[in-house]
Amino acid sequence: MEIRKLKRDLLREEIQRRYPNRTRNRILAVTIPLLLIISAGLVYWAKRDDMFAAQYSKGVELWEGGAYEKAVVTLREIYDDYPSFPLAPDALFQTAEILNINLHRYQEALLSYLLVLKDYPDNPLHERALSQVANIYKYRLMDYPAAIVAYQRLLDRDVAGRDRLLYEVADAYFRLNNFEQARIEFETLTSEEPRSPLVPEARYRTGVCLNLEGKYKEAENQLKKLIEEGPDTTFGIEARFALAETLEQMERLRESRRILEELEGLYPNEEALEQKLEQVNERIDKKKRAV
Repeated sequence: MEIRKLKRDLLREEIQRRYPNRTRNRILAVTIPLLLIISAGLVYWAKRDDMFAAQYSKGVELWEGGAYEKAVVTLREIYDDYPSFPLAPDALFQTAEILNINLHRYQEALLSYLLVLKDYPDNPLHERALSQVANIYKYRLMDYPAAIVAYQRLLDRDVAGRDRLLYEVADAYFRLNNFEQARIEFETLTSEEPRSPLVPEARYRTGVCLNLEGKYKEAENQLKKLIEEGPDTTFGIEARFALAETLEQMERLRESRRILEELEGLYPNEEALEQKLEQVNERIDKKKRAV
């Protein structure tokens, strides 16, 4: 065995002596391509930020040019391929904006906004994304419980426009026919943001909620206060109509009719006013016939 091994070693040495370039060529054949691959990789990584920055600019350009589908693909690729890139949060948010505002694909937009919230919680775009999530839930998907949660998260972050957020929460409860909780939220808006331009509407809708809860006397008092402060203002007029409805519920039909007649030419929904007045008159006539 040792003789055979010795022969092999001697043969190898002889080959290397006679053909000294063969081994070197083999090494070079492996090393050079490897070095080229490494060099290309280094160039790619060095230029990667520039490449993705150019892609972001292209995506925005496509968006501004009305090529919305291409813009979505171009911008979304940045997030998918390089999520740690500084412009990736912006690219993902812009993707959501295009899907939401331009393409009206609300479910896809919602998912993109939610990814911004999940993957970039400390990014300045977080609050804008959360606001869009809340609005899509409420106004596009009519998922009012989810909308309430999103608006509450914004309130917890103490963002600007607190009065509007309180209003949105109250209105969402109203749309769920949870009139008691809606009233509580409208009252919170009135007490915590007394200077908000939304207060007159909140006070009016508080009266409406009381009426719908069957608390007619409280509704009457609430609406009368608002009317006294401005009977011909937008919500003063709405409060007068709501008061007429409340009085009708309390069987004070003649008082209700008088208010409705006073609103002729003032109330913006003439058809609703006419129908309500006709309804009250029919009830008055029915009572007369019953006597």
